[in-house]
Amino acid sequence: MINVMTEYDELKSYLDLLKQYYAKESGKREKIIEQLKENNEKIASIEKQQELLEQVNILLQKTSQFAREQAKVQVENLVTNCLEYIFENNTQFKIEINEAYKKQNAEFYVITNVDGEEIKTKPTESRGGGVVDIVSLALRISFLQIHRPFIEGPLILDEPAKHVSEEYIFNVANFLKKTSEMFNRQIIMVTHNNHLSAIGTNAYKVELKGTESIVEKLTFNL
Repeated sequence: MINVMTEYDELKSYLDLLKQYYAKESGKREKIIEQLKENNEKIASIEKQQELLEQVNILLQKTSQFAREQAKVQVENLVTNCLEYIFENNTQFKIEINEAYKKQNAEFYVITNVDGEEIKTKPTESRGGGVVDIVSLALRISFLQIHRPFIEGPLILDEPAKHVSEEYIFNVANFLKKTSEMFNRQIIMVTHNNHLSAIGTNAYKVELKGTESIVEKLTFNL
């Protein structure tokens, strides 16, 4: 009888230990289930954020593409108008944007119509340096005007249109004057060309005599 009671007490004690262990492990299990639920909720929230970010990224790409296309059209139109005004012909300026190695690359072309046939060339290959000078000048003006935030201050030019022939230099002078008036932007220009000097509100001649620079205010009878 004593042995039976002893075994009973031992079994009861062991059963109590199992109950305690079960209660402890059940608590761990409940905590793990709760953590899993929280983690699943976090994962679901992250997935929603990721989906939203992907949609925003697509929207930004489309917006960027649209803005880039709009800027491209504006630049093309301004440079085309500049070329047509100065050279008095139907010359078009085109920008072709290609992607290589995840980078945008822009190529500039001048399109002229000769006997009903379109000739597409790069500015450096068109009509000597004159076209390059005018394209460069028009690009500077267009970039200043379409840049956001807007760039304040004057347009500073160093020997603009120095390769343009005298036949078209009057057109260049008129273009610069109209550009200044249209965009309400001051132009500060260094030039050796008297026709370009004559369009200025104020013009100064700087001569080097020995080691001294002599500045003389010019007046033009227009």
